Amino acid sequence: MNAVIKMTVTTKDTEETIHDVPVLVDYHMNDGYDWMDVIGEHGWAVIPSWGCDGWDLGQWPYVMVAGIRTADEIGNLFGMATYCEGDVRTTFYRTKAAFWTAISEQAFFHWKNGQAQGPDDLPEAAAEMPSRYRIPCNLSAAA
Repeated sequence: MNAVIKMTVTTKDTEETIHDVPVLVDYHMNDGYDWMDVIGEHGWAVIPSWGCDGWDLGQWPYVMVAGIRTADEIGNLFGMATYCEGDVRTTFYRTKAAFWTAISEQAFFHWKNGQAQGPDDLPEAAAEMPSRYRIPCNLSAAA
């Protein structure tokens, strides 16, 4: 059983048909940590945290969000995959903004439902989140 197959997809934001992209599929072997290793061999990476303060994104090893940046002859492509105990859903986006919005919606869902530690002051809807919660974590190492 392989975790990655080449497929034709339609981007969620621009509705373009893209051929031969690395799509993550259901993976019911071993556990999420094994999945993380397998997808890493294909250019995908699990995103551990999200937002300005690096709140949890998922609940490892049961729930994870992964991403990839690749490209075709037109330009960049951004892929996001959600892993939930082996069930995997993959989507692709042409723009980084749409990609970040999709990840932010995943983060909001898990934070709001108490499945991951997130900010204490979440609004009622993901679209209402402040911009500081809708960006990748970029914490620098202590000197």
